[in-house]
Amino acid sequence: MPRRGVTSALVAFSLIGFCAACSSSPGSGNGSTKGPITIGVSLSLTGDFSADGQAFQQGYQLWAKQVNASGGLLGRQVKLDIVNDASSPVQVATNYQKLISVDHVDLVFGPFSTSLTEASSQVVARYGYAFVEGAGGGPAVFTRGLHDVFDVSLPVANNLVSFAKWIAAMPASTRPATAAYATEDDPFTAPQLQIARGILEKAGVRTVYNQTYPSETTDYGPIATGIIGAKADIVLVGTLLPDVTAFIKQFVQQNYDPKALIATAGPDQGSQFIQNVGANHTQAIMVPNEWYPTSTAPGNSAMVAAYLKAYGGNAQDISADVAEAYSVGEVTAQAVTADGDLNQTQLVAELHKGTFSTVQGAVAFDSTGQNVKAFAYIFQWQNGALVPFQPNSADTLEPVAPATSPIIYPKPAW
Repeated sequence: MPRRGVTSALVAFSLIGFCAACSSSPGSGNGSTKGPITIGVSLSLTGDFSADGQAFQQGYQLWAKQVNASGGLLGRQVKLDIVNDASSPVQVATNYQKLISVDHVDLVFGPFSTSLTEASSQVVARYGYAFVEGAGGGPAVFTRGLHDVFDVSLPVANNLVSFAKWIAAMPASTRPATAAYATEDDPFTAPQLQIARGILEKAGVRTVYNQTYPSETTDYGPIATGIIGAKADIVLVGTLLPDVTAFIKQFVQQNYDPKALIATAGPDQGSQFIQNVGANHTQAIMVPNEWYPTSTAPGNSAMVAAYLKAYGGNAQDISADVAEAYSVGEVTAQAVTADGDLNQTQLVAELHKGTFSTVQGAVAFDSTGQNVKAFAYIFQWQNGALVPFQPNSADTLEPVAPATSPIIYPKPAW
């Protein structure tokens, strides 16, 4: 899910020399040589986003292996040049400058998180490269007039709208009376909670706790204590895996049982989420996303099979990040194939006009680079599996076939 990240140090661009404008032509890679096509990627292999960054690495590598087994791209093998940004906005900007201006990669794929995409996209734009990414869906990425950033995943601002409308549409006799909100100060998480809170307050669900905490926070105890003390009926948190894990553990310890708990990210991490919070503590927890392992989207079953062959486990272990990264490769490959070369100007134009097929579903970009074809599901952990639900015209949530289990509400006790 799909992706996120801290907002601090977004002024990282200013630390990158404007000599980037003197770089080689964006059309320098034209497919005329017979060597491999090199794709530069900066990923968070360490630091705060390492769980997601490593899942993205798996997705990119699965895609590259599939492409190479099918004859490559433009008849050439694909080679990934992946470097570690340590979850740092400063380092991610430096990495892309080096990948393009020093390593002379043919293409670039995006990093993990909204903040790292925001920090690196202006650097990439100076070189005129197409910047296809899968986890930079926060509004801040698309409000700066850049023409060459493309997010293949769901725009994040409305991720929680389906959940909020579902709560708001409940009969007054069963509708929760109060809600608590807590989010990282992050361009991925904060907009989601702001929109959901507006919908719920309009429906009469009173806000009893609303806290934004620094993205560099490591002690989540005080925030969890505040939520527990507010005794809210439902809880909406803007998190990644570490903070939602900490919240759940403290909720369990203090016997705090909200009727519903939804997190912007973290519960979508499959086996990592189960390992972090314990299999007995996942029941009825929710998360928004656009991909699930049993999706019938073209190529999804093959990707899932390839993942299980490479990494083991079962389909529920697969992070949605894997599908997001894999989709970046799919969209880029389809656009490059349509053009027949690696000219970046033509590639940007093709990405703006084309419609693409991915394991997450159809992709088409608006003028800002956001995917207008993406669809938000709400997922709920039920008996050790993430079950997808989709909204209908009555603002209820229905299970997606072949699942038939109704959504669990209220959440059972820990």
